[in-house]
Amino acid sequence: MLLDREEYVEQAHFFAALRERMKENLATQDLMEIVRQEALSTTRLPMAIDFMAGELRHSGVFAPAMARLSHYFAPFQTFVVEEAENERGRFDFRVALSILEREAKYRADGPTRQGMFFYQFEVLCRNRLSYDRGLKAISLDPVYDTDWAEWILTVRRQVGLVDFADFIYVRSALYVNTRAQQSSTAVTPERPVLFGEKEGKIALANRQKDPLFLFSALQRHLNYPAVPRLLPPDATQVLLPELLRRVDRLEHRIKLLEEEARGGIDLAKFYLRPPELGREADPGRDGGTP
Repeated sequence: MLLDREEYVEQAHFFAALRERMKENLATQDLMEIVRQEALSTTRLPMAIDFMAGELRHSGVFAPAMARLSHYFAPFQTFVVEEAENERGRFDFRVALSILEREAKYRADGPTRQGMFFYQFEVLCRNRLSYDRGLKAISLDPVYDTDWAEWILTVRRQVGLVDFADFIYVRSALYVNTRAQQSSTAVTPERPVLFGEKEGKIALANRQKDPLFLFSALQRHLNYPAVPRLLPPDATQVLLPELLRRVDRLEHRIKLLEEEARGGIDLAKFYLRPPELGREADPGRDGGTP
């Protein structure tokens, strides 16, 4: 079921705070306890955090707890966390939290079914997640009605066989209007229309192209939410120490060149003088008192 707006606002804060404070190298259980204190007690998020924290202490993951809280977390949210916690995958957990944060914000602002679907499907495409399990989770999202759920399951069965832009175009108002103009009579659509004319035009213009171009065009023209991506590591954190080491080596080489120009390098200073064995062990030698 759909939640109140304040629940999604608090979810977005939870995912954002958890992602930002992971940089502090604290245990996830401790971070969740800190964020729990910030959550509004008038929402159900504190209880959900307690349940997830308990699962985290016992199993080391909290996706199973989210699955059991299906009345609070959408199936797609649980799927994203499962993929991030999969040891065999390469899906970064911080990216997953960013994705969930932006999705929760979009839910709080009153999402459209079209915008939500494009966002969720782009998450699968950009992060190379399972289309089969991902689209199944999307179809169970309470934001979609029966017609949408049936269409998403159709995409699930035929993805990879049919161009994705064609899925959008044939279920758009543009397709129905084009057929009506060609036949000069009113055309009753055989299946419910799920997309408007603008989505249909953009899909028609992006046929036989990378779906990422389609998502980018939808975001530009219809202001649909964009999927967060993993930022490249900050090279400045490694660059400065490396530059200091190189400067030290250059200074040392310059000193050697200067010594050579003055008459040669005294190699004796690079060696340790061996200790005179026996002097300290036998103080009676060399005229000493026995």
